[in-house]
Amino acid sequence: MAEGTFHSSYLPPSTRQYCLQGLNLIRLLTQNRIADFHTKLESLPADALHENIYIKHPVNLERWLMEGSYSKVWVAREEAPAEEYKFFVDSLMGTIRNEIASCEEAAYESLPIRDAAALLFFPSQSDLIRFAQQRGWQVNPSTEMIIFAKKGEENVEIPKQKMIVAALQYARELEQIV
Repeated sequence: MAEGTFHSSYLPPSTRQYCLQGLNLIRLLTQNRIADFHTKLESLPADALHENIYIKHPVNLERWLMEGSYSKVWVAREEAPAEEYKFFVDSLMGTIRNEIASCEEAAYESLPIRDAAALLFFPSQSDLIRFAQQRGWQVNPSTEMIIFAKKGEENVEIPKQKMIVAALQYARELEQIV
């Protein structure tokens, strides 16, 4: 039985059907369930993907996320087709901020506060400073710089002796087979 056919003979289509389906699609994006997102898209009518504002919005968000066009995702919050969508777009922005922050930590020792705020899509420096404190960054107000927390060099001890013994044992076993 196809999806929705059991009740379709008793109930008319909901006026909020596409709004709810669009919210579900954005929820899947915020949970990084991209395969489920695409599976759900395939169950929708083709014309809804291009013509329905509630479905186009999450489709565009997914495309921009995959392109890395995070500024478009940021702008899309204000263009949400329903107020409920803004909650999920905010959640997406939190994920994007953390991803960008991780890249900043790896790429830079420090950044000017103004630049870091712009890169992380914070409208005010105070929002950035709260975020920086949560991540353990140092904020220097006199130089207006953010100093990223140093990640310690990982010293991984390679068990050389064990590897040599295992390789020799493997060679002996291989020799016995031949």
